[in-house]
Amino acid sequence: MSIAEVEFFGQEGLPLKEALRRIQLALHENSRARSEGAWEKASLLNALGRVSAETVLANEAVPGFRASIMDGYALGQATIPKLGDQWHLVGRSSPGAAFEQKLKANEAIRILTGAPVPDGSDWVVPQELTQVCHQAEAENFRDILTLVKEASPNPWIRAADDELSAGQEIIGTHIRLTPADLGRVASCGLTELKVWQQPRIGLLISGDELVAPGSQRLEGAIWESNGTLLETLLSRLGYPLSERLVVNDKPEALRSALIALSGTCDVVVSTGGMSVGDSDWIRPLVAELGQVDFWKLCLKPGRPFAFGWIGDRVPFFGLPGNPVAAAITTLQLLWPAIQQLEGLLEPLIPPRLMVHLADGWQRKPGRPELARARLEVAKDGVLLAKVNGSQSSSRIGSLCGADLLLEIPAEVKILEPGTKLWAQLLQLPIF
Repeated sequence: MSIAEVEFFGQEGLPLKEALRRIQLALHENSRARSEGAWEKASLLNALGRVSAETVLANEAVPGFRASIMDGYALGQATIPKLGDQWHLVGRSSPGAAFEQKLKANEAIRILTGAPVPDGSDWVVPQELTQVCHQAEAENFRDILTLVKEASPNPWIRAADDELSAGQEIIGTHIRLTPADLGRVASCGLTELKVWQQPRIGLLISGDELVAPGSQRLEGAIWESNGTLLETLLSRLGYPLSERLVVNDKPEALRSALIALSGTCDVVVSTGGMSVGDSDWIRPLVAELGQVDFWKLCLKPGRPFAFGWIGDRVPFFGLPGNPVAAAITTLQLLWPAIQQLEGLLEPLIPPRLMVHLADGWQRKPGRPELARARLEVAKDGVLLAKVNGSQSSSRIGSLCGADLLLEIPAEVKILEPGTKLWAQLLQLPIF
């Protein structure tokens, strides 16, 4: 049995899947109301990545006319032409300049890719199968088209409703809008869509040791980086922050910050102050202001994570203070939750695939781990995972260039080269 077949989550603490299930259930039971003010109109360019708030139907067929699939000749017939057949050339059809007359038997026109096919024609032959010559008729010369190579049974005509029929659904509601969706909507002549408003996210960063980048750093202090890491990560996922506060580990200051953020934001996220140290005030303050539904994950990195509520309406996500743990729990728990709050019925999550470990690796067993790795492809096509150096939760470098999160079962200590593992692919869809 490969390691990939072992149960991913152990029994210590709250398993990741159970944590996600509880969050999704709690958000569903306490979802924000979808009133008339919960959606807004967006231009197609600004709607990319947003969640649709309406079902959109095609008001007419697309492309709306029969069109040639290739450069060639439209024939005045509905049957496959035979080798040696001839037609009189009587005109031309190009995109935006259609041939307006009906084709008769033994007539043909020059036609370009995408151009309208005239009435009377149900067949287009590619130009490379034909030959055109001048032929004298009385005092005039006429162009004669001859089929010099055998034609295929394909008529090379795109139906008038090839893309969409009139009244057909283009997009449904509660879906993430992609470039393909928006291109399809544009093909129907529409310029804007209704989309759900995105939840306003407030980020609280706590720590006496933190100083702003660019400031003087005293002995024992560190430059604050979680704010930049998390804000840019959320932005890449399509969710800009509404507010970002950095506060010292003082209970009154933290309480005021939590109250302020919960008053202006739909989601409050904190990083740091979630463990059991003397200066870890966030969790007890959230319990005072609302409730903590659960705390601590059976996961490496990411154990000191909490979920709860400030008041009875604003969900709270307490991320670990170590940057990698904060980033991982954002991907695994915060991101799906935000998507749910925005109205997405099936939140996007990283797809899983089977990989082979490129090199041997030893680790401390006890908790399941999401290890950062690069994806490589062997000469024989086997997918390989190369672990990104040290997996310390404080080492942001392990995230740099990471393509995968390797799912390491809790009790595994030694992994041999070639070990099969499940991995989450850290790539967003294009279309």
